[in-house]
Amino acid sequence: MSDDYSAAAPAVTRLLTIMRRLRDPHGGCPWDQAQDFRSIAPYTLEEAYEVVDAIEHGSPDELRDELGDLLFQTVFHARLAEERGWFGFGDVAAAIGDKLERRHPHVFGDVEMGDAEAQTVAWETHKRGERAARGRHGALDGVPLALPALSRAAKLQRRAARIGLDWEDADGVVAKLEEEVAELRAARVTGDEERVRAEIGDLLFTCVNLARHLDVDPERALREANGRFEQRVRFVEAHGGTDAARLDAEALDAWWRRAKEAGL
Repeated sequence: MSDDYSAAAPAVTRLLTIMRRLRDPHGGCPWDQAQDFRSIAPYTLEEAYEVVDAIEHGSPDELRDELGDLLFQTVFHARLAEERGWFGFGDVAAAIGDKLERRHPHVFGDVEMGDAEAQTVAWETHKRGERAARGRHGALDGVPLALPALSRAAKLQRRAARIGLDWEDADGVVAKLEEEVAELRAARVTGDEERVRAEIGDLLFTCVNLARHLDVDPERALREANGRFEQRVRFVEAHGGTDAARLDAEALDAWWRRAKEAGL
């Protein structure tokens, strides 16, 4: 591996050629020929998640392979667009290159930038200008519906905070969290399933807001909590033996506490 990117060009050309061959109506792959933007969109999301999973595992080989799978999704979408006469992969690469240069005038131009915080403000200003140019003027315009719910909640909240819809500090969010718990208790008493679901949604949304105020990525926090839960369940199963499912609540709780004491 080196800093010479000239070797990347043939590899990209080969990938584009493979994609064209797969979509060829004469001798191509029937599955690839049958796909459209909507049908492969779920795979695009799945590959993005698998990239994150590879990063969490800390495996360079796995990350390389998953990045390749994600790149193939970009190539696939670009090929579908090219067949419709919209744009090609080269246009996609050129567009992101133009955008990066436009959003980094302190690197590719003569603009002075103080620090990372100032850069973030400038970046968001550029993005707002780009959204406005596309007719999106609302604070929440352009937040993708396909984002994971926790990530989308955090993004919606950050956008709303720009127009003043926010708490002053985390203490205000904690108070709101307690209020939402009380409302959930009241909803349970009614037995109204829709109301209970709505109150749980409000509770989760407020938890995301608290995470945002504490500078915690809610998606990452929940992934890590999932990991801890998995490890503790496996600990209980390993030490409870084949009859772990038959242990009473007291025994299960004891093994659970031991798992936590073991640092899991």
